[in-house]
Amino acid sequence: MRASRWVRCGVVAAMVALVGACGGGGATDDNSALGHARSGKLTIGVARDQPGLGFRDLNGHYGGLDVDVARYVAKELGVDESGITWKDTQMEQRGTMITSGAVDFVIDAYSITDGRKQTITFAGPYFIAGQDLLVRLDDHSITGPETLNGKKLCSVKGTTSAQAVKDRFAKGTQLVEYNRFSDCVTALLASIVDAVTTDDTILAGYAAQNPELLRVVGKPFTQERYGIGLKKGDNASRDAINAAIEKMISSGAWRDIVQRNLGGGGYKIPPPPQVTER
Repeated sequence: MRASRWVRCGVVAAMVALVGACGGGGATDDNSALGHARSGKLTIGVARDQPGLGFRDLNGHYGGLDVDVARYVAKELGVDESGITWKDTQMEQRGTMITSGAVDFVIDAYSITDGRKQTITFAGPYFIAGQDLLVRLDDHSITGPETLNGKKLCSVKGTTSAQAVKDRFAKGTQLVEYNRFSDCVTALLASIVDAVTTDDTILAGYAAQNPELLRVVGKPFTQERYGIGLKKGDNASRDAINAAIEKMISSGAWRDIVQRNLGGGGYKIPPPPQVTER
């Protein structure tokens, strides 16, 4: 009788070790995003220099659409903001941050592409944007991507935006790349480059900061489906995040978040997306 009880206890202990459920609140050995969320903590990669999407102010506070969506998703996974560790991302490092385990997920205007899906898993999309051009207010020679021949076009390393313009519209465009969009905007203001290209959401934020100097051309020419990037094969976390996104949309919270962060400056809010990554 005693031996049987010890056997049963040993089996239970082994099961607890596997699922990390000892006492109902212990640490977990599950290194997925969902596993970390069960322990009340998440590490999330976000941008720090994209007005309206992801930014960090002088007091170290994070804000923007991506950050608010991340907060909502984390809450739905059981993690309060006090349990979130924010990690600044650079666009060319997003995939590495995910695959190395430096973050649980990245939400940083991260367009879902077939190429990226070879190495990471996406949840979403949670927003659909379009690629556009940011130019100086007094420059009327640039009216769309096809007018960029002979011009210097700036974008950020690790994105496909500038190369897409060169490949599809203006082969005579000279590409200039920096680490951050804020560097591109500085170069534009200094007339080092003639235009900046990325998603209209990001460009609208910079134009709103400098309305007397900059403008968005306003002719988006791609569709960018923003997803939440996870470690490849982390399907349980993807499904949980998808459920959170769908609840955010159906409850009206999505529209409130988008309006709060992008509703100014005449930006036309698109309809909510349909979650398709399964």
